[in-house]
Amino acid sequence: QVQLVESGGGLVQAGGSLRLSCAASRSISSFNPMGWYRQAPGKQRELVVAISRGGTTDYADSVKGRFTISTDNAKNTVYLQMNSLKPEDTAVYYCNAWNARDYWGQGTQVTVSS
Repeated sequence: QVQLVESGGGLVQAGGSLRLSCAASRSISSFNPMGWYRQAPGKQRELVVAISRGGTTDYADSVKGRFTISTDNAKNTVYLQMNSLKPEDTAVYYCNAWNARDYWGQGTQVTVSS
């Protein structure tokens, strides 16, 4: 059974930074791709960024230049560095991984105050 455990969410002022972590219960190289999604209240879940096994990234236009995804294969962890946060970034952030099916973490709340 695959488990994805997110951490690092919290409350931050606009312009601040947070780093989210997603620890996987098995080697992240077994997934292709991995990524982060978010869901704001009353809105559909949307892709924030995806990263392929080969390192190709796909960022949502709304976060380009502010968010950066990275991986640490030794720790089986994917990170999302979020800088210059805006109130509209407020959402529950979910880690996602694909290997024959989608796997999801439980989500971590990010709240950006104005």
